[in-house]
Amino acid sequence: MSVSSQTPTQEKAVQLGIDLEQLPSHVAVIMDGNGRWAKKRGLQRLLGHREGYRTLRGVLLNASELGIKFLTVYAFSAENWRRPEDEVAGLMKLIETAAKDELRAMHRNNVRVQVAGRLDEVPPSLRKALLDGVETTKGNTGITFTLAVNYGGRAEIVDAVKSIIEAGTKASEITEETIASRLYNPLTPEPDLMVRTAGEMRWSNFLIWQSANTELYVTEKPWPEFDETELLNAVLTYQQRTRKFGAVVE
Repeated sequence: MSVSSQTPTQEKAVQLGIDLEQLPSHVAVIMDGNGRWAKKRGLQRLLGHREGYRTLRGVLLNASELGIKFLTVYAFSAENWRRPEDEVAGLMKLIETAAKDELRAMHRNNVRVQVAGRLDEVPPSLRKALLDGVETTKGNTGITFTLAVNYGGRAEIVDAVKSIIEAGTKASEITEETIASRLYNPLTPEPDLMVRTAGEMRWSNFLIWQSANTELYVTEKPWPEFDETELLNAVLTYQQRTRKFGAVVE
C-alpha cells in the first residue's frame, strides 16, 4: 500500500510502528465501564450506555479505516437480564434505535452487519431492526460488524450441540470442526485480538469457543473513553507478541 493511498487512521498507525500487513483480521471487544463512567460524573447509568454507543460508532469507523476485516462487540450478554428492569428496558431501546439510525450510514460505508445471540428472546421490534440490518447489508464487502445481543458463549455451544443432535449426527462423527460449523456465524474467523475495557480481567462468557487462542488486551479506560489511539495501542501490543498456538517458536 502506497503512502498516498493510506487512510488517516492508517497513517497514524504507521507512525506508531504498526505493520499494516500484519493486522489482526478479527477484533472482538467487551465494552465495559459505561455505568461506572456515568456514575463518576453523577449521571444515570443509561447515559453512560448512550455515550458508549457514540464511542462504538467511532471505533467501527476507525477499525474499518485501519483495515480490520471483522469487528465483534458484546452489546448485551445473556447475564445482563439480571440488571435493574429500567436499565434493561433502556438498553433494549437504545440498541434498537442505534440499529435503525445507523443502518443507512453502515450500508453507505459498505459495512456488512451480523448478529449473534438468542434473538427469539429479545423484544420483537428489536429483533426486526437487527435482522433488517443483516438483510440490507448482506451483499456488502467491507468490514463485517457483528453485534452480540442476548449472547452467551456457553449458550452458543449448547445451541450448536442441539443442532448437531437434531441433524442426526452420530457421536463418533462429532469433531471440533462439527461444533464450529454449527456456531451462530460459522464463516467468521476466530478473533485474533480481544479488547476489554475498564480494567476487568474476565472473559465474561464471550466467544469462549472461538477465543481459545485469542490474544487479550486490557485497558483501564472505560468504554466511553476508548478511542482511535486506544485501538491502535491494542493493535500495536498484539503485533509485539508471538503467537505460538501451542508450538515452540524459536
